Amino acid sequence: MPNSNSPFGLKPVRHLLGLPLNGAVVPMLAPSGYATALFIGDPVIKIAAGSNTAAIKRPGVGEFAVGTLPQINKATAGATNRITGVIVAFAANPDALGTIHGPASTDRICFVNVDPYVVWEVQADGAIPAADMGLNANLIFTQSGSTVTGLSGVELNSATQAADATFQLIIQRAVNRVDNDTTLTRAKVEVLINLHTERGISSGLGI
Repeated sequence: MPNSNSPFGLKPVRHLLGLPLNGAVVPMLAPSGYATALFIGDPVIKIAAGSNTAAIKRPGVGEFAVGTLPQINKATAGATNRITGVIVAFAANPDALGTIHGPASTDRICFVNVDPYVVWEVQADGAIPAADMGLNANLIFTQSGSTVTGLSGVELNSATQAADATFQLIIQRAVNRVDNDTTLTRAKVEVLINLHTERGISSGLGI
């Protein structure tokens, strides 16, 4: 049976050190001047010297004083491009309560998991051979996020596996699930973020 084509970006599944998946989610700001929509599962990066210049209040979340929300952009796919974390939720927008993603050109408070030791599930855009487990790989952004599900369209680029410390991810293993066949396109694998802004980087296995 073919794998489903159902991208979801990066989804947290476990902690490398066996710890609970909590305590590493921090609020960050995608400002109204940023004209790119964001989705749950999108990898993001802090921008240099950027934070909120005015206090921001959100019902149910609280008030954020000046300088307390680092600004983020969606990370760039490809070698050498670093990642600060992954969006796991958005603060509700009182003017658009039915919106479950972060529309472009609006102030969006994004809750970002910045723990560099979280293991993420991701869909690849192709098959991932067994021999490629443990290698590095990059992301690819050919599919769009969904405004219906709120989920990212980010995938692992299945043409990039190599033992290369400049690549964005480290492939840990195939997802062991009956609906996943890594010999077929749209394989699901578990990865660590390699080019993490909050941690050092390393080459994948094989060198």
